[in-house]
Amino acid sequence: MENLVEWLVGQVWSIGLVVFALGAGVYFTIATRFLQIRYFKEMIKLLFEGKSSETGISSFQAFCLALSGRVGIGNIAGVATAIAFGGPGAVFWMWVMALLGAASAFVESTLSQVYKSKVGNEYRGGTPYFIEKGLKMKWFAVIVAVVVTLSYGMLLPGIQSSSIAVGFENSNGINKYITGIFLVVLLAAIIFGGVKRIAGVSQMLVPFMAIGYVIVTCIILIANVTEIPSMFALIFSSAFGVNEMFGGIVGAAIAWGVKRAVFSNVAGVGEATYSSAAAEVSHPAK
Repeated sequence: MENLVEWLVGQVWSIGLVVFALGAGVYFTIATRFLQIRYFKEMIKLLFEGKSSETGISSFQAFCLALSGRVGIGNIAGVATAIAFGGPGAVFWMWVMALLGAASAFVESTLSQVYKSKVGNEYRGGTPYFIEKGLKMKWFAVIVAVVVTLSYGMLLPGIQSSSIAVGFENSNGINKYITGIFLVVLLAAIIFGGVKRIAGVSQMLVPFMAIGYVIVTCIILIANVTEIPSMFALIFSSAFGVNEMFGGIVGAAIAWGVKRAVFSNVAGVGEATYSSAAAEVSHPAK
């Protein structure tokens, strides 16, 4: 089993992922004429315009749902992993992928709106829906749906819950199984309330979570303000092989930077398409 998992990880997190993620980001950025920069102000404005309805959630709730998966262990442990294996230069390529990935995220979210369906009293959509309806590849849509169900239903939550449980065990001596049971009960109460309850909880928690993350980051930067110039110098010199110490791992810096960026902001992965499809908007691009 361990060998199978290692083989699958090697296939998924291969150089193909790096090329595809960067290539898609560049293509969509050019195709939309740097939409993520030109319409940044409009994006902020639209967050607070849409309202929830009986069938859909508001734009802000959809944003909070998407952001809840982007602020977390991927931004902390993911960055540390990128630096450990790719050197400081990996941080620069994470920035690049974040910028380019914004275009990919816009396209996939728009597609989820275009091809969503109304089932009963709610909207349903996401990557499998636009693969089936847009590409006419139902067989592939089924595969994606199964993989997504397994990944987001069992595998990915395990990373988050394990980090929380280990953190409480190391800092407060609380048995990790107790923490795990508490998390299961808490999440069950939220998840089985449907998309409305999930969106409502996200709307309340995510802004504080994101603001807290930014505040802690600022505190760390202020506490080490004298090191900031040298930090940027090391990141840029390592990213392009100028620094002698990291000159031989430029490829690793790019690869690990892109991989960790994809894991962190999930641009192009399709994670945000499900919350995007649930939003009640007047135009798919909103």
